[in-house]
Amino acid sequence: MRDYQEAVSYLEELATFGWKPGLERIRRLLALLGNPERELPCIHVGGTNGKGSVTVTLATLLARQGYQVGQSISPEIYDVRERISINGQWIPEEDLTALLDPVRQAEQQMLAEGGEGPTNFEVWTALAFLWFRKMKVDLAVIEVGLGGEIDSTNVIIPLVSVITNVSIDHKDYLGETEEEIAAVKSGIIKKNRPVVTGTLHAGALRVLEKRARKEDAPIYRFGIEFQGLEKGFSESRSAFFFQNPDMEEEVSYSLVGHHQVINGSMALQTLWLLSRMGYALDMLQAIRDMESVFWAGRLELIEKGDRRILLDAAHNLEGARNLALALRDIYSYRHLILLVGILADKERGKMIDYLGPFGDKVIITRPNNPRAGDFRGVAQYFQPYKGEVILEEDPERALALGLSLAGAEDLLCITGSIYMLKEIRRLLKEDHK
Repeated sequence: MRDYQEAVSYLEELATFGWKPGLERIRRLLALLGNPERELPCIHVGGTNGKGSVTVTLATLLARQGYQVGQSISPEIYDVRERISINGQWIPEEDLTALLDPVRQAEQQMLAEGGEGPTNFEVWTALAFLWFRKMKVDLAVIEVGLGGEIDSTNVIIPLVSVITNVSIDHKDYLGETEEEIAAVKSGIIKKNRPVVTGTLHAGALRVLEKRARKEDAPIYRFGIEFQGLEKGFSESRSAFFFQNPDMEEEVSYSLVGHHQVINGSMALQTLWLLSRMGYALDMLQAIRDMESVFWAGRLELIEKGDRRILLDAAHNLEGARNLALALRDIYSYRHLILLVGILADKERGKMIDYLGPFGDKVIITRPNNPRAGDFRGVAQYFQPYKGEVILEEDPERALALGLSLAGAEDLLCITGSIYMLKEIRRLLKEDHK
């Protein structure tokens, strides 16, 4: 690669080919690169919702205990380099550019052999493993991209697997029911390696338990082997009691919401397991450090002058439900202005059934993504509810409109597609400059 912009253009070009299931391409790519993933102690985090929150929490807590920690997430909110970081520092432009050279050489060899070239996400996965090996990280926390069994990250043998939860999403790829989806997600459970889960759906949990028995993998279930008992919430904190057979401690967690109590408890249980494996970890320090975790766009409250803006990546049905519970139980406001952009392949109607009752005014915009479809179609689902509905295709104008409609005692809630939140964050950042 000549320069960083050429590297970004190459990755963007790969993204136009979309997602393809299967591990054949990533296994061949990594073999040509010397299998860097085999040299990395990893934690693997999958699930329908919350996997990003758990990944970021684990990486933050481990780094604060002195470990060099790689973190791999997707999609990004700020910048593509955010996908790969070590102790909170994104991969430098020059490293990303340099590491793409051997990846492209491997791609050319794959094509010369008559096989398929790697996808965008497979290249990002390989880049993460290469950079973490180069930097000699102590641990890497790897977030699943899509599913589990067929995801390109599922080439690692982790120290611990985490399956946050199982709910309906990506039905075209993963299945129609929670049980079918759980079967795919259970693919990250590995032989004799413990698995931590916050899954509450009974049928899905049975599927995970069956896979764990097959793999002789000890399973730790929220509400059974460990627990998080809610104490209360503010607009910037979740308070709960974390319990397992060794501990009962009060936690103040900087991620907000009923669902974050489960996510935070899973992160602490995973650290507890690592401590039993011999990693030097002060669990009381980890609990204190829960206040320092930051994860953009997850019930993130921003103040802009006298306006209050709540950003939340409620991009599927479970996410919409969690946001609705937070709007009901945690946040105070006189009027709620909803700014919504939802991709066409999501269960739009069911999501709006959760959010519709809260919107005094609703602005519908178009996420900057090929899967956005007809953004106007979202309007029909708000018809049974009280809020006035306004269509504004351009996210920048939609944000300006939302800010103009929100008074000092109101709340502007921006939600739906993560791709839209990325655009909104960019606009807020530029305005701040």
